[in-house]
Amino acid sequence: MSAEEMSVESSGAEGSGVESLNLEALGLEWLALSPSTLVFIVLGLTLVAFIWGRFRYDLVALAALLGSVMLGLVPAENAFMGFGHPAVITVAAVLVLSRGFERSGVVDIISNQVLKVGENLLLQLLVLVGTVVLLSGIMNNVGALALLLPVAMRLAREHNTSPSLLLMPLAFGSLLGGLTTLIGTPPNIIISSYRRDVTGEAFSMFSFSPVGIAVALVGLVFIVLVGWRLTPKRSGQASTDEMFDTANYLVELKVGEESKAKGLTLQQLRDELDEPIPVLAVVRDDNRRAGYNFHGALEEGDILLLEAGPDELQMLEDKVGLSAIAELEEEAEDAEHTASSEEGEKAGTDEAKDAAQDRQPVDTEGLQLIEAVVRNDSMMINRSVRQLRLNHQFGLHLVAVARDGGRLKQRLRDIRFKNGDVLLLQGSENEMSDSLASLGCLPLASRELHLGQPRKLAMSIAIFALAIIAMLFDLLPAAVAMSTAALISLLIGVLPLREGYQAIDGPVIVLLAAMIPVGEALETSGGADLIADALLRFGSDWPVVVTMVGLFLLSMLLSNVVNNAAAALLMAPIAVSLANGFDVSLDPFLMVVAVSASCAFLTPIGHQSNTLVLGPGGYRFGDYWKLGLPLSLVVLAVAIPLILLVWPL
Repeated sequence: MSAEEMSVESSGAEGSGVESLNLEALGLEWLALSPSTLVFIVLGLTLVAFIWGRFRYDLVALAALLGSVMLGLVPAENAFMGFGHPAVITVAAVLVLSRGFERSGVVDIISNQVLKVGENLLLQLLVLVGTVVLLSGIMNNVGALALLLPVAMRLAREHNTSPSLLLMPLAFGSLLGGLTTLIGTPPNIIISSYRRDVTGEAFSMFSFSPVGIAVALVGLVFIVLVGWRLTPKRSGQASTDEMFDTANYLVELKVGEESKAKGLTLQQLRDELDEPIPVLAVVRDDNRRAGYNFHGALEEGDILLLEAGPDELQMLEDKVGLSAIAELEEEAEDAEHTASSEEGEKAGTDEAKDAAQDRQPVDTEGLQLIEAVVRNDSMMINRSVRQLRLNHQFGLHLVAVARDGGRLKQRLRDIRFKNGDVLLLQGSENEMSDSLASLGCLPLASRELHLGQPRKLAMSIAIFALAIIAMLFDLLPAAVAMSTAALISLLIGVLPLREGYQAIDGPVIVLLAAMIPVGEALETSGGADLIADALLRFGSDWPVVVTMVGLFLLSMLLSNVVNNAAAALLMAPIAVSLANGFDVSLDPFLMVVAVSASCAFLTPIGHQSNTLVLGPGGYRFGDYWKLGLPLSLVVLAVAIPLILLVWPL
């Protein structure tokens, strides 16, 4: 049979839309594969791209969607219907409401009470993790973690506790809390919407609560009594002045005109400091020499690249007059552009050089020094200081960078930021908060908690309560109820419109909207049935519960390498096919996917909450499974019996 005939026979029956093509003549014989095989290829490449991490997950998901359309797996007219899917709308509305809670002061009141915890580590863990579990049930779990992370850092600092003992339990607690309600985490919203598509009736706001609350409580007890002992305790993290130890910052210091370091060799500098601070390189006239190979005396204008923490930076300033500098290359580029247009290329070049030479120590007058972590959705990722125009656009000076315990060797101006990087920034105290929010950075330094206005606080709670009542009594679907609540919050000023748009996590929305049609293609192509048939054959001689455990493990492993929402989208049709194959209720199988897709405890890349604590906690990639694996097994042991009890076959 020719490739063309194969394509007509294999794809025509499935309606793929490629049967009219002469694939052999076009050199595209491989398109003669069955639709289900093509879906597996697309999903396999998508998973590889997710794990690789070279491209953002929203771009990967969009590429998977467009590839599916071009292969005829998704009809072109349905390609972008995901952007109007109720699950996507609900997630966007919940993100806006979560920001409204923060703005109104609801969460600040709780956080202010958390800070009153004493020095007992178990009590600190109980209050912190318990609070994030509670908050994650009524707002986005990443938002709940972002609000309590600075509180945890402050607790660690004030009570001389290693932050690494607090932050991973806090992140895992946010995941557990998301299990408790419909709006706690995107997988619950996705599973609810999928059930509505299949049966005509969605899960309600608290359908997830009986199993979710029990799993969260058992997980909380395990973390507080046992789990925290499995987290690494990074040495030096509990120092009074250094909030965390991620390896010391890479920092650039300048030898000024009156600096005591001028005229000293590096060895004499170390003797003067009486501290073994490693000088990685010395930059003079844009020529860089390794520290171990620099034997001359330091001169005015020399730039030292070294590793130091906040306390060492202060010591270098006090003892030898070395000051952090602000990279002003962006101003030099502006000067070059302006001058070249008005006075010619030569004049522009001269002015640019003059501007570049005018780099001065950062003037700390009226400036605040703050530590911040780069979020997963930050606009800074894969961009440098100059590309971001950090000083011009955001009024911030980059003082230092730390990353994953690894040693950074580039100049500060050349570093391309990654999610989880910890930055030492200086900027105006009045504008710092807005600048960090725009950049997608989470402040880590201790902060004052500003309570919202009582009127807005009461209004925020009332609006949310009315939305929940409307959902409980089936007066409105979840997407409509939450969207209405978000709109009212914006209209009455609980949240400014600009912040409302900023609260919507664009990459997550694109990911969901793109993967929904791809997930449907897995079902319509027969791919979900093939996977379900394989699981059915494997479990044919075993009780149904064994297959449910297999489904749980498969979904959980998938959620640790891709976004948990994507895992839920891909596993939901497989769960329904399994339920149909066993001729039992589909609810327990959907609940298995909902719980397991949110249990991304094994890696720092499985969930944004895990990534957020990677840098501040000084964790390494392999640290997560040490607590994550036992916690996953605890969740599995509790969830499966409870699901069968609450949602019988």
